[in-house]
Amino acid sequence: MSGGGAAMESSLLGAKQLLLCCLFLFLWALAAVAEAKTVHEQWDISYQFTHSDCVRKLAVTINGGTPGPTIRAVQGDTVVVTVKNLLMTENVAIHWHGIRQLGTPWADGTEGVTQCPILPGDTFEYRFVVDRPGTYMYHAHYGMQRSAGLNGMIVVAAAPGSADAEPFAYDGGEHEVLLNDWWHKSTYEQAAGLAAVPIVWVGEPQSLLINGRGRYNCSAMASDAAAACNATHPECAPQVFAVVPGRTYRFRIASVTSLSALNFEIEGHEMTVVETDGHYVKPFVVKNLNIYSGETYSVLIKADQDPNRNYWLASNVVSRKPGTPTGTAVLSYYGGRSSPRAPPPTAPPAGPAWNDSAYRINQSLATVAHPEHAHPPPPRADRTILLLNSQNKIDGRIKWAINNVSFTLPHTPYLVALKHGLLGAFDQRPPPETYNHTGYDVYGVQANPNATTSDGLYRLAFGSVVDVVLQNANMLAPNNSETHPWHLHGHDFWTLGYGVGRFDPAVHPATYNLRDPVMKNTVAVHPFGWTALRFRADNPGVWAFHCHIEAHFFMGMGVAFEEGIERVGDLPEEIRRCVSTKGGGH
Repeated sequence: MSGGGAAMESSLLGAKQLLLCCLFLFLWALAAVAEAKTVHEQWDISYQFTHSDCVRKLAVTINGGTPGPTIRAVQGDTVVVTVKNLLMTENVAIHWHGIRQLGTPWADGTEGVTQCPILPGDTFEYRFVVDRPGTYMYHAHYGMQRSAGLNGMIVVAAAPGSADAEPFAYDGGEHEVLLNDWWHKSTYEQAAGLAAVPIVWVGEPQSLLINGRGRYNCSAMASDAAAACNATHPECAPQVFAVVPGRTYRFRIASVTSLSALNFEIEGHEMTVVETDGHYVKPFVVKNLNIYSGETYSVLIKADQDPNRNYWLASNVVSRKPGTPTGTAVLSYYGGRSSPRAPPPTAPPAGPAWNDSAYRINQSLATVAHPEHAHPPPPRADRTILLLNSQNKIDGRIKWAINNVSFTLPHTPYLVALKHGLLGAFDQRPPPETYNHTGYDVYGVQANPNATTSDGLYRLAFGSVVDVVLQNANMLAPNNSETHPWHLHGHDFWTLGYGVGRFDPAVHPATYNLRDPVMKNTVAVHPFGWTALRFRADNPGVWAFHCHIEAHFFMGMGVAFEEGIERVGDLPEEIRRCVSTKGGGH
């Protein structure tokens, strides 16, 4: 064959291969669209009497229960949740924690930021796509309702054939573990106390719950209140997790606590950590797992212990001096001689020392991206924001402040105000981007004069790379610094580094992990320490970034970011029912 003929044949062969490739991609995309489905949920939100820890208490429930139902979906599915507010005298909003809301910023569920609250008697539809597989959660984002029981889990499976398929195997199925803390006082009492002069702190929780179940010591109650405590009520019977001997199980664990950092353990069974916040991690083995409010993890356990006895699942408070008994559930083996509900023969694990910060920091440092699923961060940031957490007094009230500014939410949601040009709806002056990082003593009690409140926000250039360094410091009481879990709405971020003491922007960036940092949506800032994170401002909307401790956000520990607002589509009418968009702001 002549050279020209061979070239022509080669060209035709290449064109044929290209056509087949395009056809394959088309059919793959068509199959993906065909497989994607819509998951519908219909929820009535109401107050009901519950016995979550054996004590009768009004809780905010979904269809009469707490926690609410687990939302199960497949990557690419559309989730539609129709919420009817039957609280009668109370507004509501629900945040889908960890779902980035790409293209649907109005569905984030953050009152004052992305939507007006759902008024009593009203119905609201949340509609969004779950774009990443993983373990997530949902919870109230209005006032302090999260601690009243409005919460649950979201489980998203990888789409068939997806590049996000799990890089690990398990043959025993899955269990879900939702960790929570529980008070007997109402959220109204808690909020009123936090706003009082002098402050009435919420105190340590009465119980720790696992899947909405705990056990309060009824004999510890005053005689006039003991009638409200029923230790035999079925709602507070410990949750039982059943396993088959020899099999490996995935436990999806989420913490929706309002205050407590927790340490979670399955007695006698090592846990291999494989996922956090929807991202796969380089597997590592732990005896127990530190988990902070707003975080999720997946761990693998092998059912390889004596099947003729039961084992404790235990959650214990860390980073605060515990005043709450261990939260417990039961692991039971199929075919064993022990009754599934029989208490294990041992005392529940007590966990590590509550004040061992080094132990917890080491786990944070060990959590890095899985080698096959690492997404290297951009090599440098376009903008760096240093945020100092400090406790302040403003007008006699104890507040939390960021760079001496205590955050308040506007009446008109930022998203509505910015899309409709309502410049009077919030303070147009941005908050400070830094603090006196060269002279601030993070170990000393600081007066922090001139602290103020503001509902201003940070405007980020769309597509820019932003570094945020969170700096922890001493509180108003001497020798006291707490762990703060910070959650970023609308994004996953790279966790670049942790440190103890004051962050030095001239020194510490050289220590960042730019090779395999794990991506997360919630991260801990350890006592007297700093945490550095990096994200790309590429999701049009307005997004809250705040401490996930309910009382701390209520007291002002948070900020808001705007990015690409001009790219946001028309807003649904339902999110702006609390404001007229025809005139001024308030």
